[in-house]
Amino acid sequence: MGSFARLAKRALDTETPVMVQIQELFRGTTDAASLAQGVVHWQPPEKALDKVKEMVRDPSVSRYGTDEGLPELRNALMEKLHQDNKLYKSSVMVTAGANQAFVNIVLALCDVGDHVVMFAPYYFNAYMSFQMTGVTDIVVGPSNPTTLQPDADWLKDALSKKPVPKLVTVVNPGNPSGTHIPESLLKGLGLSSTTHMSECLDYLIIVIPVGLIEISRQDMYFQFQYFLYDGLKHSCIEGDHILNIFSFSKAYGMMGWRIGYIAYPTEVEGLAEQLLKIQDNIPICAPIISQRLALYSLETGTEWVRDQVKDLVKNRALLLDALTPLGQDAVKGGEGALYLWAKLPDDHQDDFKVVRWLAKRHRIVVIPGSASGGPGYVRISFGGLKESDCEVAAGRLRKGLEELVHDGMVE
Repeated sequence: MGSFARLAKRALDTETPVMVQIQELFRGTTDAASLAQGVVHWQPPEKALDKVKEMVRDPSVSRYGTDEGLPELRNALMEKLHQDNKLYKSSVMVTAGANQAFVNIVLALCDVGDHVVMFAPYYFNAYMSFQMTGVTDIVVGPSNPTTLQPDADWLKDALSKKPVPKLVTVVNPGNPSGTHIPESLLKGLGLSSTTHMSECLDYLIIVIPVGLIEISRQDMYFQFQYFLYDGLKHSCIEGDHILNIFSFSKAYGMMGWRIGYIAYPTEVEGLAEQLLKIQDNIPICAPIISQRLALYSLETGTEWVRDQVKDLVKNRALLLDALTPLGQDAVKGGEGALYLWAKLPDDHQDDFKVVRWLAKRHRIVVIPGSASGGPGYVRISFGGLKESDCEVAAGRLRKGLEELVHDGMVE
């Protein structure tokens, strides 16, 4: 069998996407139920879909749009950022999903070999984005073992040493953990970075609310209670060294439509121009019909989203109960987004092996924690199934974990 002699070292050194492995596992398992991929079970608003259906033959849909996004969508998002997120000094670039937004930022800010920081457990696609762009000095900082929130004291210390990180990535709510980061901690992380701006002027902290709801501008009180549970509220922070990334995927069921956006500091000289270079060379623009759907979905309002998300608490409860065989304090997170983070038994720390066994023997698929820098853990997503299907999946998961704890991985 031949080989291609000149494959890029960047690509070869990038980890194999865990979702590709999990999708193959899922397809190879008869009648499997998935608690793996971070998706929701609903589709975009019917009214919004009807509007874009009428646009299929509109010539503008088949043409290129402005690189940074349709003006009417960007205007709506700017108003949303002002009213809902309290971001007043940010501009918007619409991207083909949040992952592409992250790659745009890495390419615009980081050089090969730069020093960057993430916190464990980290978002696996963000880690891969660093690897494939040649940013190989990736330092994984610790999180509080109880809350899984980033260790602000560790970051403050790391920022006082050489080399000063070029970029710090924070995900809120956490992916893979579903951990909520309160406003006080976010501000602490942001202030730590501000202190060291004189040493490294292009240092930025990136706050990525992956899985957060993107809502219309009509209802501020409930703005982030849909993917934050138990009365918690989401906060954003702003500054000349801070970028925020958002996605339409979860709230509006738009995973396959691929719409995200970057809120970047308006007054940082040259940043917009560099982001536009990368945008023009990768997608040129996000799909026009997807941008239209995003705009029409925003117009649908928060009540529609509230109706979709309210029952996820039931899914979460079903899966928390299914995870009880792992013991007290084994499960963390779940305060926001769609995820629970669970520790496997001490004598079964090979999480990839456990994931494959659960799929083969119990027809239930989850994500191995090693993909996120958390060996010996698994990520469970509670958004992708309707309640009745989630109940079936939870039953399989509980049965599998009971067997794992009491009898081991029986073949």
